[in-house]
Amino acid sequence: MKASDVVTFGEAMAMFMADRPGELHQVEHFTRALAGAETNVSIGLARLGYNVRWISKVGDDPFGKFIVESLRKEGVEVDMVMTDDRYPTGFQLKSKVENGDPQVHYFRKGSAASTLCVADVEPATLTSAKHLHLTGIPPAISQSMRELAYEALNVMKAAGRTVSFDVNLRPRLWSSQAEMIEVVNSLACRADWVLPGIGEGKLLTGRSEPRDIAAFYLDRGVKLVAVKLGPEGAYYRTPTEEGIVEGFRVQAVDTVGAGDGFAVGLISGLLEGLPVREAVRRGNAVGALAVTAAGDSEGLPTRPQLEAFISSFCIRQ
Repeated sequence: MKASDVVTFGEAMAMFMADRPGELHQVEHFTRALAGAETNVSIGLARLGYNVRWISKVGDDPFGKFIVESLRKEGVEVDMVMTDDRYPTGFQLKSKVENGDPQVHYFRKGSAASTLCVADVEPATLTSAKHLHLTGIPPAISQSMRELAYEALNVMKAAGRTVSFDVNLRPRLWSSQAEMIEVVNSLACRADWVLPGIGEGKLLTGRSEPRDIAAFYLDRGVKLVAVKLGPEGAYYRTPTEEGIVEGFRVQAVDTVGAGDGFAVGLISGLLEGLPVREAVRRGNAVGALAVTAAGDSEGLPTRPQLEAFISSFCIRQ
């Protein structure tokens, strides 16, 4: 199997974005795009020149073909995407807003991706990569995907690989808040780099300050915690350093995908050996660019675009 820099897995969906603001049931025209936290990160890293393998299942239907073809065009490895003719590919509707977060309505129950399990993924498929990126979404989708999340994390850690974990809370997918907190924290505490949003961190740890949220995970063996603060930037803490990195001010068009963009920048920076503060700054930059375009991944930059964006801010400062 071809080696990769990063491996990840999860569910991708076809997304239909409203062409005008308003309630979804009143919208007549939509634009099709691709959605999925792990696919966003895969696309973002691929645009920065990384070899990324995305693992999943899709249905034998037009949505499944659209997902695979879209990722292949982006340069993402899709050789481990399985087609299952028994179950459909999920999709979602997303509203268009002039301010705030858009409304998203999912049609994903019983999807092909939800049947992904440990038996579908050989350990060698995972360890052929240098790094594993996980989110809290797969363990919320189904028991089999939850088991795969634990197995993938354990396999990569045993092989000496690094693991990042973006908590990506989806309360509606869990049977209870208590279960969500327990499972997400158990996975997070096994990872090397943990990336909660400030609101997510408060819910998961019961602590209100970024420094204390980070301490919760550092005390349990995590090496780096980056708490996303929205437009204000991000707070980071390791066993030896900490700080706040200011965000990049942009005109937001669509806030969905900002956290995935942050993950792209941070992971790429750390894999390249950048100092933690600079990796966090790159995370802020990619996250800012992600919100400047409609769609979950459309705003993710190529490396020249990212470098030009950061340089433009340096000149202004």
